[in-house]
Amino acid sequence: MGLLDRGLEIKTPDQVRAMRRAGLVVGETLQLLRGAVRAGISTADLDVIAEDSIRSAGATPSFKGYHGFPASICASVNDEVVHGIPGARVLADGDLISIDCGAIVDGWHGDAAITVAVGEVPDEVAELMRVTEEAMWRGIGAARIGGRVTDISHAVETHVRAQGGYGILEDYVGHGIGTQMHLPPNVPNVGRPGRGPRLVEGLALAVEPMVTLGTKETDILEDEWTVVTSDASWAAHFEQTFALTANGAWVLTALDGGEAALTALGVPFGPLAD
Repeated sequence: MGLLDRGLEIKTPDQVRAMRRAGLVVGETLQLLRGAVRAGISTADLDVIAEDSIRSAGATPSFKGYHGFPASICASVNDEVVHGIPGARVLADGDLISIDCGAIVDGWHGDAAITVAVGEVPDEVAELMRVTEEAMWRGIGAARIGGRVTDISHAVETHVRAQGGYGILEDYVGHGIGTQMHLPPNVPNVGRPGRGPRLVEGLALAVEPMVTLGTKETDILEDEWTVVTSDASWAAHFEQTFALTANGAWVLTALDGGEAALTALGVPFGPLAD
């Protein structure tokens, strides 16, 4: 592992494979949580499911205790964008929940998020989810060795802007990841291409657009964690961790490594051999 371009953590192929193990724990936990989301379940119940899944896999929750955060997942409902604390809130039909999850295996982190509808939601909410998730994949698909970090940002923003008048959060961004959950560089969700640190083999990033039905403005609740939209509009949040290999992007937190989504976009898919 080397440090290049203003302190970026560059992984060897073996270290990327180690990150894949952490990523799979996250991906499998989120798959379990997606299936558990239903009317009548509390966000605390989801947190228990997540922590059991992570620890049963021999991993440690990244979030629990992080700067004092009290849970293993972030559970953000409706107008809560990110960093919602699981608790007594019970989900109801028509709700929207964003679940952010992280795990550590042998000192390496994985980090990903999904947004899930509880039963039927209005068409505009379903469309918000679609746009946000597609923007994340467009961002990952824009990453190329020799490119720049804001190539990702530009791809995310361009896709969202083309779909309608959504708000894209600017104060909360993606990030480098590896031996810590948050490392340089920041990965904004808006910006002109060709700027920021160079994308190199062995760099691992978490791409995570947060998109609202209203404006980009947010507030933080009294718990000092939960980020809500200032205009009470609903929000979606999707995230995946990927690493750049000589073959392309390998999405470490996606169960298929990102093969389906990246192939559909016509961009290289870059898994490493075992």
